Amino acid sequence: MRIHLAFDAFKGTLSAAEACRAVALGLAEAQPAGVLLSWPLADGGEGTARRLAALAAAPWRSRTVTGPLPNRPARAGFALDQRRSLAWLDAASACGLPLLAPAERDPRLTTSRGVGELLEAARLAGATALRVGIGGTATVDGGCGAATALGWRFLDAFGSPLPPGGAALRRLARIVPPRPRPTMAIEALCDVENPLDGANGAAAVFAPQKGADPATVEVLREALENLATRAREDLGLDLRGKARDGAGGGLGAGLRAFFGARLVAGAEAVLNASGLPAAMAPGDWVITGEGRLDETSFAGKVVGTVSELARRRGARLAYLVGTVEGDWVPPDDRLWEAAGAVRNQPFDDLREAARRLGHRLSSQAS
Repeated sequence: MRIHLAFDAFKGTLSAAEACRAVALGLAEAQPAGVLLSWPLADGGEGTARRLAALAAAPWRSRTVTGPLPNRPARAGFALDQRRSLAWLDAASACGLPLLAPAERDPRLTTSRGVGELLEAARLAGATALRVGIGGTATVDGGCGAATALGWRFLDAFGSPLPPGGAALRRLARIVPPRPRPTMAIEALCDVENPLDGANGAAAVFAPQKGADPATVEVLREALENLATRAREDLGLDLRGKARDGAGGGLGAGLRAFFGARLVAGAEAVLNASGLPAAMAPGDWVITGEGRLDETSFAGKVVGTVSELARRRGARLAYLVGTVEGDWVPPDDRLWEAAGAVRNQPFDDLREAARRLGHRLSSQAS
C-alpha cells in the first residue's frame, strides 16, 4: 500500500513541507503497512512560487520593493530558470497580509505596486515568461498598483494621478497605457474562482479578511465597479463577471487587463508540476488537508483539487485538518481527523492527529 501525503500550508502555522513532515512522523508512529510519499503543494497563495521553483531547482533572487503600505518597503523576490527564461514569484511576498499587523490592515490604502516592481525586476533579469501566485494579498486595488510600477497611469477627472490604494479608484476617470507596453507572458496562478465585481466579488468576499468594515467594503465595491467601467471605456476590456478576476483583491483582473495575463487554477498547476498525478494509482491512500476545512476548500484549493484527482484515479481518500467549519461533513467512505486549532504546538498537534489516523488506516487494512 502507498500513502500519498498531499498538503498545502496550514496558514500562519506550518508550511506545506512542515505539514507533510508532521503527518509522516505521526503515521510512522502508528506503523501502517505502506510506503509514505510526501507531496508539499500550494494553490496560488503565499509559498507557491518557492514550491514551483524548488521543483525546477531554480535559484531564488531577493529584491526590496514597495510593501503593502506605500511608505514601507518589503523584502520579496523571484526565482529564475535562465535556460527557459521563466520566472516564478508570489504577490504575497510584496503585498501579503502577513506583512502587516492586524491594526495596519486597510485595503482602502494598501497597494500592489511591489508586485509590478517584482515583475519588472524579473523581466530585466531575463525572464520572458512568468508564473505569478496571486493569493494572500492585503490589497483590493484591482492590480492598479502593480500596473503603475510599469508605466500605466490612473488619472482623476482633473488629469492628476490617483494615490495608491483601492478606495481612490472611485475617482478614476481615465486609464492611460504606457508607450510602449512591456512585453511579458504572464500566467497568474489563482487560489479562488471569484469575479472582480458583484455579490461574490473581490470587495464583498475578501475585503473583510483584509481589514475592511462594512462601510469600507461598500467603498471598495464601488471602486472596483468604476475600474471595470473605465477598463471597458478606455481599453475595450470586459472585467465584469469573469471567473478568477477577483483573486488577490482583483489582482487577477489587473494582470489580465494591463499585462494580458492568462488566469489559471493555481492548485492544479502546482499539482501537475509535482508529479503526484503520475504517481497515484487505484487503491492508493491519499491524505490531504489544511488548517480550516469548509466549503471554500473545494473551490480552487489544494484539498478540492487533490480530492478530485483521487476520485478520478480510484484512490482512497482521508482528510487531516485543523478544524472543520460550518456544516461540512466528509462522505461516509472517507476517513478524517481534526487536530484542533493547531496554534500552540502546531507540529505536535498535527503529528498526534496523524498518529490517530494511522491507527485507523491500519485497522482498515487488517
